[in-house]
Amino acid sequence: MSEDEAYQHFCQLRWPETDGEAVCPKCGCAETYNITSRRRFKCVACHHQFSVTSGTIFASRKLSFVDLLAAIVIFVNGAKGVSALQVSRDLDVQYKTAFVLSHKLREAMALEQQNRRLDGVVEIDGAYFGGHVKPANVKAERKDRRLAENRNGKRQCVVVMRERGGKSLPFVVRNEGEAVPIARQRISPQAIIHADEGTGWDVMYGIWETKRINHSVRYSSDTACTNQAESFFSRLRRMEVGTHHHIAGQYLHAYAGEASWREDNRRISNGSQAMLVGESAMASAVSRQWAGYWQRRAA
Repeated sequence: MSEDEAYQHFCQLRWPETDGEAVCPKCGCAETYNITSRRRFKCVACHHQFSVTSGTIFASRKLSFVDLLAAIVIFVNGAKGVSALQVSRDLDVQYKTAFVLSHKLREAMALEQQNRRLDGVVEIDGAYFGGHVKPANVKAERKDRRLAENRNGKRQCVVVMRERGGKSLPFVVRNEGEAVPIARQRISPQAIIHADEGTGWDVMYGIWETKRINHSVRYSSDTACTNQAESFFSRLRRMEVGTHHHIAGQYLHAYAGEASWREDNRRISNGSQAMLVGESAMASAVSRQWAGYWQRRAA
């Protein structure tokens, strides 16, 4: 794809309702002048000048449209994620550029989950990530890392709520019990909850019809099963161990959201996945966290 073709493709993603014809983001006027020499537009009504990426997460971009489109395709093509180092090599850009660009795409993915509510049969489960404590070299000096006093306090709990045959919602909390108030906001009162025997889920009996399974006895049964939630954790664990190798605690929610998006859209083609991310990216506002990240200008 040439640069002009990639540019026209981004126009189609930004303004699908007008078949790629520019619409002023300031006043909504559909009549614009096309400044072809600078790939910008000027509104006839308010005279505001803008580009196809103005007001999106790609605002103030320096990469070409071909590279941006290639970055989206490369990013969604990894079943268990793609590291920023791999993206930087594939696009021939700095690691810093690939790192911020990847996180902007994760932010666009999370746009689909903002107002999502779950219903029907919902599986809920939690797993702990991060906070690895390296064992001592000498066996006699090694401590039981399962005990709280021998941990480093960096472990975080990722809780996923997954609708049977539907979508999922991940959250990062300190322990499973803290996820119950979030679940009350995001899960319909008429839903049927499937959970394990963790004590954090005991309070759910008074809120939903709840079914429990003891994983020390069996993984699934005819009455309760959390295998769909475990499938999400399997993907996120492989992302952490096999692809990214280390996930900083402050970014764990972004990687959990990415794993959720990949699980929800795993049955559709790679091209359709790329278009979904592209549409979300062009519909997202300028990132408050990642705009000017390396210049420490993030809000």
